[in-house]
Amino acid sequence: MTVETRRITDPPTLAREFAKDFAAWVEKQNHDKISVALSGGSTPKILFELWASEYADAVDWSRLHFFWGDERCVPPDDSESNYGVAKELFFDKVRLPDENIHRVHGEADPEQERVRYEEEIRSIVSSDENGIPRFDLMLLGMGDDGHTASIFPYQRELLQSPRICEVAQHPVSGQTRITLTGPVINASAKIVFLVTGAGKKEVLADVIHHKGAFETYPASYITEGDVVFYVDEAAAEKL
Repeated sequence: MTVETRRITDPPTLAREFAKDFAAWVEKQNHDKISVALSGGSTPKILFELWASEYADAVDWSRLHFFWGDERCVPPDDSESNYGVAKELFFDKVRLPDENIHRVHGEADPEQERVRYEEEIRSIVSSDENGIPRFDLMLLGMGDDGHTASIFPYQRELLQSPRICEVAQHPVSGQTRITLTGPVINASAKIVFLVTGAGKKEVLADVIHHKGAFETYPASYITEGDVVFYVDEAAAEKL
């Protein structure tokens, strides 16, 4: 296990640096079906716009299969749909086959969709020696409460769930979500956190240095394999 921290001035520059690193990473992959789990949030929006504008022809998108680390249980045309944001800013603007986009059906019954999405993941993503799907790249964010994907502090049992996906609820709004579980996230070949904003500086320091209240933060438990934190200066102030 290795954990690397990259400090970058601001969110736009951070997204630009990751986009460049991502393109180089894709070039190094020696297989044709590359599995990537996306996240929602403000920084991924900047990233999607960069992929569509500056990397539309620089990356062989036909090799990539996109999934989601978590999704809100809303229709795809809802403004809160992670898939809907990615579609508008990115998917519709690059040469990516429709069959390479594996969205969570947020409009479906959550428990039934959890099972269906697990089956879709297993049909595309290779499993490790323990039978856990092994994504090539897991893209994550981190909330100011230390949550990642939709694993919140009050549902830390999802970090050890034997399932691929679980149904989660936002602790404040009660909104239902579907999330990948801790074992699946940790099984990924490469894990990248994109963390920006001063509101996360205290929690980020605890997570990376395993100090303070780190045990209460789900992001602290994503420690397997190759983990890289891309953080802006505001979030990195306490590192």
